[in-house]
Amino acid sequence: MVELKGNFPVVLSQDLSWSDMDAFEHINNAVYFRFFEDARIAYFEKLKVMQHKNDTGVGPILASTSCDFRAPLSFPDTIQIATVIESIERKRFKMKYFVYSERLNKIAAEGGGLIVYYDYGQERSCEIPDVILSAIHASQDDYV
Repeated sequence: MVELKGNFPVVLSQDLSWSDMDAFEHINNAVYFRFFEDARIAYFEKLKVMQHKNDTGVGPILASTSCDFRAPLSFPDTIQIATVIESIERKRFKMKYFVYSERLNKIAAEGGGLIVYYDYGQERSCEIPDVILSAIHASQDDYV
């Protein structure tokens, strides 16, 4: 088994749900984006991004996302979902996601997400606040 914990700032472990399978008896492709969202939100909570957004009205918005499917997942299985921020620019950053199947003993999917910082009050993009940049760098010092 590949151990993701300790190699990424955030790693979640989840059991697959029978109800997430489709007519082809594997986890439906749309569910992978929920896996990515779960990891992204867990990372945001670690960085206190959502607290900052609630306090200031400035926070992240998902601009785009993608998934490369490597192997079909099916119930029963336990997966690990890992995420890391792979690059940062003035107003945005890119996240990378991995979904690892314990039953298959391999990466089942890799994905990406472009996160833009957004001022919800003014309805426009803005620079990533320094407090969030500092939290990102502190959380990733050992990973990138």
